[in-house]
Amino acid sequence: MNIKEIDSQYVANTYARFPVQLQCGKGSLVWDEDGREYIDMGSGIAVNAFGVADGAWAAAVSAQLGRLQHCSNLYYSEPCALLAEQLCRRTGMKKVFFGNSGAEANECAIKCARKYAADKYGAGNRYKIVTLKNSFHGRTLTTLAATGQDEFHADFQPLTPGFLYAEANDCAALRALVEGDGAIAAIMFELVQGEGGVHRLSQEFVDCMVSLAAERDLLLICDEVQTGNGRTGSLYAWMQYGFVPDIMSTAKGLGGGLPIGACLMGEKVEHTLTAGSHGSTFGGNPAVCAGALSILERIDDGLLAEVRAKGEYIVSQLSSAPGVISVTGMGLMLGIATEKPTAEVVAECMANGVLVLTAHGKVRLLPALNIPMELVEKAVAVIRAACA
Repeated sequence: MNIKEIDSQYVANTYARFPVQLQCGKGSLVWDEDGREYIDMGSGIAVNAFGVADGAWAAAVSAQLGRLQHCSNLYYSEPCALLAEQLCRRTGMKKVFFGNSGAEANECAIKCARKYAADKYGAGNRYKIVTLKNSFHGRTLTTLAATGQDEFHADFQPLTPGFLYAEANDCAALRALVEGDGAIAAIMFELVQGEGGVHRLSQEFVDCMVSLAAERDLLLICDEVQTGNGRTGSLYAWMQYGFVPDIMSTAKGLGGGLPIGACLMGEKVEHTLTAGSHGSTFGGNPAVCAGALSILERIDDGLLAEVRAKGEYIVSQLSSAPGVISVTGMGLMLGIATEKPTAEVVAECMANGVLVLTAHGKVRLLPALNIPMELVEKAVAVIRAACA
């Protein structure tokens, strides 16, 4: 059997894979088993921040593997401590908990919010969390419950209770929900709803959330799993909205290709999690954190300016292109609504050497942050033709 047949027989059938077997890559180019070249406009769903086989990242990981590949969290390790320090210094947050995925980072955020409310208001008095319709926060039972999309809930009832759903960008509806329930502890949100179709929250709605949180002593939990680590043109998307969350989750691009999740806690909740209240066997893994440090230290003002410029170029080229209804998102996190069925556009792009993603009926673009401009131009030309 070939690899596709072996995969079909032995790997759980949870993925509708594209008919491509990737063998290797370099930067924003990847090659399949037949040696065919593609421009990668997905970067592993926003994971390969600096592309495939990034030299600096690989060197940092390899060097750490030769020293200490893993130790339990019963001991200190340098990469874990230094990564936490850098995350806090660059965000103003106070503490970091490391896990292995975005879902785990969001689980930690939810636990932190509930424990903060229990410590302050008594167990069971404030435990509910408002999330937004069309959101996506993970695939564990609790993060599925937090996800504001019914299609993800149907097969897994009963889900974790305590989640309420509000319409995004509707301040009046959010205010009515929050003011009508005294058991709410927090509001959890993505500033760009990635899996929900790349929808951006308005500044007015974010200001509304911030005001409501201040009025009612609610925590603000910002899910930066996909939007974070330079993806939207700032280190974290909240930095473009003029507020600071109480809790922030992130993952994906921080690891550069290895599994990591991070839950950052601000001053209000920095002492909420105590010894024994949470944990992770692999969280803070030395090799993974060494790689993440390499990624984080290279996301600087120059790179972020390039991310914004490339995103603006893509939007300018596609917004008025034949067959394109709209382009949404921020930076290099973009969604394209097309007149053609999304599957047709994706297939045509693939046939012409460009790999794109989908999200909720849209074509989705999440290229490496450092993708060369000439590859952006080539890819956009293919996408324009596929949409027409």
